[in-house]
Amino acid sequence: MPLSVQNLRRYPFIASLILLLISVAFFILTTNTSQTLRQPIITKTSPFRDIVSNVTNSVTYVASDEVDSGEGLDNWKVCPGPLAVDYIPCLDNWKVIKSLKSRRHMEHRERHCPVPNPRCLVPLPVGYKVPVSWPKSRDMIWFDNVPHLKLVEYKKEQNWVKRSGDYLLFPGGGTQFKEGVNHYIQYIEKNLPKIGWGKRTRVILDVGCGVASFGGYLMDKDVMTMSFAPKDEHEAQIQFALERGIPATLSVIGTQRLTFPDNAFDLIHCARCRVHWDGDGGKPLLELNRILRPGGVFIWSATPVYRDDERDKKVWESMVALTESICWKVVAKSFDSSGIGLVIYEKPLSSSCYESRKQNNPPLCDGNIRPNTSWYTPLDGCISEIPVKSTWPKPWPQRLKSKPLSLSTGPDAERIFHEDTRRWSEVVRNFYIGGLGVNWSSVRNVMDMNAGYGGFAAALTDLPLWVMNVVPVNGPDTLPVIYDRGLIGIYHDWCESLNTYPRTYDLLHSSFLFGNLTQRCDMLDGAIEMDRILRPGGVVIVEDTIEMLKKLKHVLWSLHWSTTIHHQRFLVGKKGFWRPQTES
Repeated sequence: MPLSVQNLRRYPFIASLILLLISVAFFILTTNTSQTLRQPIITKTSPFRDIVSNVTNSVTYVASDEVDSGEGLDNWKVCPGPLAVDYIPCLDNWKVIKSLKSRRHMEHRERHCPVPNPRCLVPLPVGYKVPVSWPKSRDMIWFDNVPHLKLVEYKKEQNWVKRSGDYLLFPGGGTQFKEGVNHYIQYIEKNLPKIGWGKRTRVILDVGCGVASFGGYLMDKDVMTMSFAPKDEHEAQIQFALERGIPATLSVIGTQRLTFPDNAFDLIHCARCRVHWDGDGGKPLLELNRILRPGGVFIWSATPVYRDDERDKKVWESMVALTESICWKVVAKSFDSSGIGLVIYEKPLSSSCYESRKQNNPPLCDGNIRPNTSWYTPLDGCISEIPVKSTWPKPWPQRLKSKPLSLSTGPDAERIFHEDTRRWSEVVRNFYIGGLGVNWSSVRNVMDMNAGYGGFAAALTDLPLWVMNVVPVNGPDTLPVIYDRGLIGIYHDWCESLNTYPRTYDLLHSSFLFGNLTQRCDMLDGAIEMDRILRPGGVVIVEDTIEMLKKLKHVLWSLHWSTTIHHQRFLVGKKGFWRPQTES
């Protein structure tokens, strides 16, 4: 019997049967597709999730139709007090700070997180605007975004920062940059020709960085600088740096290790950074030795190098004794026509010098009892051991995709690393660039909250942005690999607040972070912290299970963020300018 409209009208049960078969087929097809896209692929030999294997450039991105109500999360309040706009919970815990028994070793500048985490939202400064875009931001920012004038007055003779109408200007000066930071950079290169900015020397640490002009200008030479300073009387220096679009973090050399791995930096720099390197038995300098790559250099530009008064002489003599005891070699010492000088020390490539010292002081660290973590870990009073097979990384940019020196020696480690690099290249190309509605031209400061091997950052190196790679302290320690690749990052526990000012990042990224996080603390705390550090107009990209994305979407909705879910796999959230009404 031929199938026709007339026959369907005569035998209506046939039409019903056909419609039923079509519905079943559609249900099976969509269910299988959804399961393919939502399940993270996990290799047994790797802690990192795979991408969807069958994605191509032709994928169309469709936002989820599901909208959460946000019910029960409508009681948000603004953090109280006149200083709330710059609130950093773990550095502004004044109740604990006031009760400290000692401040001799900068204990009051270290982390003291409140318990429980605060559940308030940081307000915006009056007149806050969308930040000036890079590269213009290196030289000027909106005053209303960081309305602090102490450094303008305090350093007015040194050209750190000036005010001009609605803007703060950064002329590229500094205490030691009397003829400008570019002249200073050239002066270093003249004293150490092998430095090879941006090739041999790629990742550096600037201790007590001021407003980070040194690191900002080195970006022109393909150098990635981690600038850091404490939150102290030099009001808002790190906030200025981040507003300018320069990598920076709040930290201090006090009683605890810096949140960096051993043997990380190609070069460490200190220009009048006010650290007593010989204090506490030399522990501050031993900490630099820990994080300086074997064969790396420490550049110290300070008055003890070039002045002859009694105080400076004593400091210099102490520095000579301490550097000789840890086998650092002076490779250059000079004085510039501008009236400043510097000394350049080189760390040995092997431990042989330590073993031939007349006195075992400071002693070598015992690897069997020495903590491996750099999170709330006391400073060492010993010399960290140099790896037996210690070589210099390949020149940038080859080192980005070469086998990292610190990669595990496991049988599949190198294969997993290269697969991870390839996967993230595909994810960024096929999903993130052009596929999720992100305006990458407005993105400068990026944070990867669960960085793994740094594959996400590696895939973005051709864009005019930088990535702070965060390795959670409760997961695999991949931060040494990240530094070996010529990238930068820190350790952190996302159950606590980060050491940065509010409104300092344009884009936050995480891949399968929240499943582990919510086993130890509340997702709400993580969302509040994202809201604190993300700029208005900024974006988050979260890759996770659909169940986790729905929970996060619910929270972000309550914060008045716009959110979409793509492919049941990615959540894109955009923060607006909304803040709760302040209580009168």
